[in-house]
Amino acid sequence: MRAHHAGPEYLVQTAAMARRFYLEGKSKMEIAEEFGISRFKVARTLESALRDGLIRLEIRIPAELDADLSDALRSRYGLRHSIVIDDRPDVLEDAVQATRRLGAVTADLLAEIVTDNDVLGMVWGPEIEAVGVGLTTLARCTVVQLCGVTPLRPVDATAVEAVRRAATISRGVVYPIYAPLLLPDATTARMLREQPGIVDAVSRFDQVTKAVVTVGAWGPGLSTVFDALGEAEREEYRGRGVCAEVAGQLLDAEGRTIAPELAERVIAIGFEELRKVPEVLLMADGVQRATATAAALRTGLFNGIVTDAGVARTLL
Repeated sequence: MRAHHAGPEYLVQTAAMARRFYLEGKSKMEIAEEFGISRFKVARTLESALRDGLIRLEIRIPAELDADLSDALRSRYGLRHSIVIDDRPDVLEDAVQATRRLGAVTADLLAEIVTDNDVLGMVWGPEIEAVGVGLTTLARCTVVQLCGVTPLRPVDATAVEAVRRAATISRGVVYPIYAPLLLPDATTARMLREQPGIVDAVSRFDQVTKAVVTVGAWGPGLSTVFDALGEAEREEYRGRGVCAEVAGQLLDAEGRTIAPELAERVIAIGFEELRKVPEVLLMADGVQRATATAAALRTGLFNGIVTDAGVARTLL
């Protein structure tokens, strides 16, 4: 059969059909009725136009987002939310700049998925502080801090600024935790958990509907708990296979909880409580946390991730 000659009438008619179908949202049946042809011919015309390059479909998203890695990560780990930011080869970034970018993208995601009457839980950490800075809009929700802060910093308003800012932007109620994440012993931690201000936050852990949690790797500057411990304890836990820290709990490479005795010394949401939260996002910052991120995902606690391309490639 002789191929259809792409004369001027064919070209303008095909362009009109493409406009109706792709831009105006009309069905192939509606287009067929308008042009007096069968819907099968409409379908063949559109398919040929795509094949021959007359119609070109472009999917455009912001350059900082890597759509392919995001989709691959979503499929591999069965995630509901998967956002990967690119490596920015054109920009020489330090760790602080990279964290700010990750925080800004996470803030945009929260603005997209948090709805009125949600209870948003946020752990403490530099990445979460970057989220707070990046937030410009948020549905009206209650905001609950899910863990204490590093004992290496003063426990003041600045340390919990991210949760306070989120609540201010959302015009909601905030429940901060003015206490360290890690205490010297279980008795001290238990006493602090009974303090009125901390009880207000902890008693709302079971009401959280969306949570943002970070992951730490077992190394200096990569984990709040690692930095707070002495050298002997660090090496002891390393010898027991610890490679990651999530909300004050230590994990091995398979995502199994290590050192439950240490968990008794932290003020933070527990894994069983976190498992009941409908949507939990993991923020994974930097390829040096890739192994820890893999361990965190193996816990089954997370159905969403925001990370960078280096971490995503390692996970895949």
